Amino acid sequence: MLITKIQKKGSKYKIYLDNEVIDTYDEIILKYNLLYKKELTDDLKEKIIKENNYYENYHKAMDFINKRLRSEYEVLNYLNKIDCHDSTSIIEKLKSIGLINDEAFAKAYVNDKINLSLDGPDKIRNNLKKLKVDNDIIDKALSNIDENIILEHIKKLINKKIKSTKYTGYVLKNKITIYLINLGYSKYLINKVLDNMELNNNLDGEMEKIYKKLSLKYQDDELKLKLKQKLYSKGFSAEKINEFINNRL
Repeated sequence: MLITKIQKKGSKYKIYLDNEVIDTYDEIILKYNLLYKKELTDDLKEKIIKENNYYENYHKAMDFINKRLRSEYEVLNYLNKIDCHDSTSIIEKLKSIGLINDEAFAKAYVNDKINLSLDGPDKIRNNLKKLKVDNDIIDKALSNIDENIILEHIKKLINKKIKSTKYTGYVLKNKITIYLINLGYSKYLINKVLDNMELNNNLDGEMEKIYKKLSLKYQDDELKLKLKQKLYSKGFSAEKINEFINNRL
């Protein structure tokens, strides 16, 4: 069989023979030195067809990685989903040319999360663990985070939480702490910021609002009792509650 024409189509090549056309890849073109008017034996043709499946999956993996950096586990999982039988070989080949590198992946992942989201270090760590990145690699990537950036994130989240809640005092502090821990921030750093912030979320205005609402239903001693219960549940200190009641009633 004589090669009558070789034409590139995207990432593939079309090899025109006397009576058929074979789609293949540049790796095979180079490997077997396929040239115009070269004689193609039946044996070589079978090798090309067999290897096409390998390179088809190899290029799919490359396209998968090119969309964004991937961990080795993500690529392996992808290859398994497309029923690739050469996944180990393809993974090793991609690692050898640097397209799979969990250390570079973890570094980029941490950098993106720190700069483009408000996820805390613990949440980032857990996400990387789910992607089967080695613990030592995760530790190294997270060690490069500037603590000042984390503290600024925490402060920003606290201020946002204060503006959107009606709680104050210890109740507000507890709610903020739980909220930030769930986002992946350490209790130590949370307290480091909280200890230097005022959590009195418009105390007078909130107390007055609660008082007006309860005074429509209760009066005298019963009003005092209900007011104390409500304000305490909102996190107001006993001192602040008594001061307000003494001035208001």
